[in-house]
Amino acid sequence: MKDLPDYTLIYEDTEIVVVSKKSGIPVIAERWEKDKIHLGKKLAQDLALEKLYVVHRLDRDTSGLVLFAKTPEAHRQYTMLFEQREIEKQYLAIACGKPTWQSYTCELPLLPAGDKQHRTIIDKARGKASRTDFTLLAYAGTYSLILARPHTGRTHQIRVHLAALGLPLVGDALYGQGEGLRLSALKPGWKGDPHNEQPLIDRLALHAWKLAIPEKGLSWSAPLHKDFSAAARQIEKLGRTFEPLSF
Repeated sequence: MKDLPDYTLIYEDTEIVVVSKKSGIPVIAERWEKDKIHLGKKLAQDLALEKLYVVHRLDRDTSGLVLFAKTPEAHRQYTMLFEQREIEKQYLAIACGKPTWQSYTCELPLLPAGDKQHRTIIDKARGKASRTDFTLLAYAGTYSLILARPHTGRTHQIRVHLAALGLPLVGDALYGQGEGLRLSALKPGWKGDPHNEQPLIDRLALHAWKLAIPEKGLSWSAPLHKDFSAAARQIEKLGRTFEPLSF
């Protein structure tokens, strides 16, 4: 994704800014790379603002929608909406494996592991309540296109919940094998050169697709990046589709 801009501006008003970020850029400064440019800093510079306040975060390797506030007051207001679960979030994920269900709600409690990998673990005794609704959109071979609706905002929530269900994300080296998705894995009888085959997608296959704030009558969607779109199209084309995406 080196040829992509760091972000695309989706929406801006006097209170907030919504952008769609590419995979690989952190939303805020990371502890081990304090001096490296991050999305919040770059966006503030580009908009000639002294500071932006992040309302919610995405993992560095997740692509899609991020909402920033321009003022402390707006930050408090929109953060409260997230905490009160008044903001609806939808993610698209490509997972390794085929679910036995078409819809499923995962409520496994989650806890930061506190290790060097910054993992999140399932801990039924000490973990915080967590809920993600999943819908199977399509599958081909042993790969699935899944819609995820998180109702809580735990770190790595979608990734951990899917991995716990035996469906680790494509490209997720932390909770899965970390391998990309190739056409040969989807298409029986593929006759290309395996030594020269390039992955359809070779990064974390998780995209923050839609955000909505019904209370304010606001909603946004982030177009799929080329690699995610190519993989999703092939899954729909070569497998079975329950709810087709509009590309």
